[in-house]
Amino acid sequence: MKKVYLAGPDVFASDAAERAEQHKSLCRMHGFEPLHPVDQVEPTAQSIYQHNVELIQQADAVIANANPFRGAEPDSGTVFEIGYAVALGKPVVIYIQEPLTTVKTVEKFYGPVYYDQVREQWVDQSGYMVEDFNLPLNLMLSIPCEVVSGGVLEALLALQKKWYD
Repeated sequence: MKKVYLAGPDVFASDAAERAEQHKSLCRMHGFEPLHPVDQVEPTAQSIYQHNVELIQQADAVIANANPFRGAEPDSGTVFEIGYAVALGKPVVIYIQEPLTTVKTVEKFYGPVYYDQVREQWVDQSGYMVEDFNLPLNLMLSIPCEVVSGGVLEALLALQKKWYD
């Protein structure tokens, strides 16, 4: 049975334990052994970090919730876990509820963006360039990972298709 690490900011939710059980149950129903960051022995920063890194190393793949978290971007811890898995050569399937382009996501969270004719690029209200590659996430996530619309179930189905079709 292939092992799947479940990354995402769901661990911060008030119902984190229930969500984790639902996600782990979905994994088992689809033939995967779940590895979940809520399953910690010692809740210190160092032990959580070490345990999660070890789980990613043990995993055959990572499924990650990259929905916007506390802003327009995914949770930074989840992004680290995605990058770590990619660096280890593991497949990563990211799920997001609303597959908007980066330009649309920035606009949704921070107000109008503008096309700067001189710079020939989209900019936000602070004058920072907004990546416009028609991707749902920053290119450093969208290029090495498969991005699916939906939730854990859709990510598991994409992973099944990748391995078993």
